[in-house]
Amino acid sequence: MTMQFRRRVVLVVILVFLVPLGLTAWLTRAPVPVAEPRDYLDCLPFEQPRTVEDINDFIVKAQETPGFVGGDVGASTRLSDGRSLWVFGDTLRPEEEPGESMVRNSMLLMGQGCASVYRSADNGAAVPDRGDGVGYWPMSVVAVPGQDGADRVAVGLMRVRATGQGMWDFEIVGSSVARFEVPVNGTPELVGVTDLGPDDRSLARPLWGAAVALRGERVHVYGTATPGDPYVFGYSLHVARTTVDDYLDPSSWEYFDGVGWSSDPNAATSLIPAEAGVSRVLSVLERDGAWYAVSKRLDFLGDELVIWKADAPTGPFVATTPVADIPTDETFLQYMPLAHPDLLPEDDSVVVSWSVNAMDPAILRKDPRLYRPKFLRVPLP
Repeated sequence: MTMQFRRRVVLVVILVFLVPLGLTAWLTRAPVPVAEPRDYLDCLPFEQPRTVEDINDFIVKAQETPGFVGGDVGASTRLSDGRSLWVFGDTLRPEEEPGESMVRNSMLLMGQGCASVYRSADNGAAVPDRGDGVGYWPMSVVAVPGQDGADRVAVGLMRVRATGQGMWDFEIVGSSVARFEVPVNGTPELVGVTDLGPDDRSLARPLWGAAVALRGERVHVYGTATPGDPYVFGYSLHVARTTVDDYLDPSSWEYFDGVGWSSDPNAATSLIPAEAGVSRVLSVLERDGAWYAVSKRLDFLGDELVIWKADAPTGPFVATTPVADIPTDETFLQYMPLAHPDLLPEDDSVVVSWSVNAMDPAILRKDPRLYRPKFLRVPLP
């Protein structure tokens, strides 16, 4: 990648996730009235994948599912009834459907012979925009079994606000958590959304929920931040902890300050520095007592898919040799690697996805199937 091209891309992506909101502005058409409110799950015949190739093939096939033409992110978790639940960011809808042509987030369930898009009552986003127009992009998802067999599902969200009608007119103003209840073999039900702190445009404040790792009743919530230096393209990693029951109560959170845990969010120390840092959104997982942070080094401008390893959720995290190369070029962005430890699990490796998006929205108008996650199995260090 030439330095001239890097400078050009910096201007495009330095505010992070510019293209998704740009797609919203470029591709959204006038809404079509919805006939009747309803909540339901459509069904596309589905067979459990046996290989990573099967997963890639199915994601293409899933773009035939009513309500889902294409989307980025694709974080996943396993439900108690055997289904997997996936959350996507900006999601293209079929042109013939009522409502918007793109919503800021969507939800897909796979299993029991069906791939099903969750359809909200107004055919809008799974997590609807706030009353003042602030919307939500998913970053992470975790499911916890309930006593009645239903799952409690928490979705980590990035809050975004449009600042105008232009392609790049938006700002990130904070993070939030959405809570869903998913009955056995049933349709998800949105319980509520909690904003984690007031709206604040500062990128130096950790965006909590960029990754979540569950261990028993303990939830480790990871946040990412950048100092705002135009020559620093990565993000630092920070961690807080809470419990499953208290996840939606920020006052219960404790933040790792480098020595111990503090109730002061400003005390959160950096586990990985931004100068050689992770992406804005990543995955952290625990396996056999080891902790792994899976990310693309230096976010959009980097090429290397890297796994950082630690002996504890608080680090220290040490980067290992890159396990894959996923560069951004003049045509396509490749970003947001996410681990899927529940998907085709093997002892010494993990399935990872990353999102593919087009620099020019006209490319997706022509072939929206290009807008999707891709999957690869990579070794764990």
